[in-house]
Amino acid sequence: MIRRFTRTPALLIERVRRWAEQPERGDVPGWVLITIMTAGLVAALWLVAEPLLTGLFSNAVSAVTGP
Repeated sequence: MIRRFTRTPALLIERVRRWAEQPERGDVPGWVLITIMTAGLVAALWLVAEPLLTGLFSNAVSAVTGP
């Protein structure tokens, strides 16, 4: 029983060392797809919202400065 507990820290350290040496794996294609889709959604919303936001801004400025 004592031998088991004395080996556990060494095994844990070895496992942590092996884990630290592994190259980091990431889902790069997934993140690229998410980024491109987000940019597409923003562009589509911008096309729809730009005339409305321009009109809203113009109305607000003319209400403050006068006609």
